[in-house]
Amino acid sequence: MRLQIKNMVCPRCLSSVRAVLDDSGIKYKNIELGSVELIGTLSESERNELERKLELQGFELLSSEESQVVNAIKSFIISKVHYNEKDFQVNLSTELSNLLRKEYSILSKTFSHTEGITIEQFLLHQRVEKVKELLSYEQKNISEIAIDLGYSSTAHLSSQFKKITGMTPTAFKKLAVKPRISIDKI
Repeated sequence: MRLQIKNMVCPRCLSSVRAVLDDSGIKYKNIELGSVELIGTLSESERNELERKLELQGFELLSSEESQVVNAIKSFIISKVHYNEKDFQVNLSTELSNLLRKEYSILSKTFSHTEGITIEQFLLHQRVEKVKELLSYEQKNISEIAIDLGYSSTAHLSSQFKKITGMTPTAFKKLAVKPRISIDKI
């Protein structure tokens, strides 16, 4: 049985969910961003108790198919952008269609209807947040970041960055306090 869990966006979230499952005595095969594959099924009371414990940790157990699809799309994009930066040369529509076994047009409509932005806009916002994170560390220059995140050029990165933030990456780098948005709030 696979459960979809909203707000699982980082390795620490995986640890928190793992602790909730272990504490509840619920056996599982696999935990990944946005989902848990259980061994067996849950009774209604077990599901309600798990839902309550997850909510205390800031997570939400998803039940509608629409919310599960949106969560899976978000988890896939967040994982791709924030944790697999060297593996970013992908055809997003093909990968999402294969992963979720649905036509991309259906996925796109569902996502846009639920979130109020397109999948592509969500991806762009996630990439810009990753650029902001990497610029904040001051370990890589803009050209290296562009390569790592699969941008065709530094100019392309700079153009998208300015479109989203209103400033260039260089101007952002010079800020004393660098404003960032939590990836689960995008």
